[in-house]
Amino acid sequence: MSKKNAFYAQSGGVTSVINATACGVIETARKHKDKIGKVYAGRNGIIGALTEDLIDTSKETARAIAALKHTPSGAFGSCRYKLKSLDESRAQYERLIAVFKAHNIGYFFYNGGGDSQDTSNKVSQLSKSMGYPIQAIGIPKTVDNDLPLTDNCPGFGSVAKYVAVSIREAGFDVASMAKTSTKVFVMEVMGRHAGWIAAAGGLAAENESDAPHIILFPEVAFNKKVFMQRVKHCVKHYGYCAIVVSEGARYKDGTFLADAGSVDAFGHKQLGGVAPVVAQMIKDATGYKYHWAVADYLQRAARHIASKTDVDQAYAVGKAAVEFALKGKTAIMPTIVRTSNHPYRWKIGEARLARVANVEKMMPKSYITPDGFGITQRCRTYLSPLIRGEDYPPYKNGLPQYVQLKNIAVPKKLKDNFMP
Repeated sequence: MSKKNAFYAQSGGVTSVINATACGVIETARKHKDKIGKVYAGRNGIIGALTEDLIDTSKETARAIAALKHTPSGAFGSCRYKLKSLDESRAQYERLIAVFKAHNIGYFFYNGGGDSQDTSNKVSQLSKSMGYPIQAIGIPKTVDNDLPLTDNCPGFGSVAKYVAVSIREAGFDVASMAKTSTKVFVMEVMGRHAGWIAAAGGLAAENESDAPHIILFPEVAFNKKVFMQRVKHCVKHYGYCAIVVSEGARYKDGTFLADAGSVDAFGHKQLGGVAPVVAQMIKDATGYKYHWAVADYLQRAARHIASKTDVDQAYAVGKAAVEFALKGKTAIMPTIVRTSNHPYRWKIGEARLARVANVEKMMPKSYITPDGFGITQRCRTYLSPLIRGEDYPPYKNGLPQYVQLKNIAVPKKLKDNFMP
């Protein structure tokens, strides 16, 4: 029997280091050409597999693949698309099998968050129920840092670094203007249910008077009265108030402060801008002049200020995924295991996909200060190593240089056109 080809795809919101994981997968596979044939990438995630829109990564030079390690976004395109159960959508699964068979694919590597790990798990189940051997390995990625059974998630460390740096720099700016101008600055960050990214902003505050003075977590019910008292206290004692708010901040009844009234492709609530909501709330109650900012895609695309720890870990999980597959493992996800805080050390572990899929890891109560507005020393000890180290991309004419792959399509072998 000929050696099997591999399928790799990126899913969900991209990060500044997801391509480093792709680099780890492809470079490692190329070192094992005796066991793995070609690595085909799905154009726009699992959609590429369903539509037989595959990219032949063997057409890319070693130099181009290496450059993925310092290039942000998803080099092969991503998607927000969740496979239903086998009973609900058997046609989709039969289509996957047909594409895998047509292209001799025996390895499946899916790089994403909780919903993506669910997809990987379903593909592993598909292998058993439909009699086609596929080794399915989920690869962790999410800026939200909410996957269980791994110390942290590739993609998070760099977002955390960006947020901490940004609120520190903005804090200096507002402090210098507060006497006669802006007294309140609100910075909105990602985090639908888990406040990990918002918590990272707390790393910027080394002293009580440093920004941010307030962090609004999804895990802590928003109390307007207590919040306003805190804002006034900060302006009175520090001259200004800098706030980091998670997009998932909510009231006691679970209502989001900024609910856009729609859902995304995964069925998640589409959240509007919470920063202007909070800023206007403060303006109405106090009259303070304010400014607000929404980090949005900037926080997850900022490869120029990525954490070296994050880059190294992102590459390592991609490498480990291939090595696990070569050992005959399936239905697992590489994890990051912290072995020491001082000095910080980590290694690669593994977790069963069935235990990872659709499970969210929230901020522990012990990481949030009793007043609900800051992070504890325990949280700081956890977060600090994840943003350490710089890994700058190459620059030319003052701008970072990123690679754009050729992404040459694999000739289709199936006659029918499948619409997912």
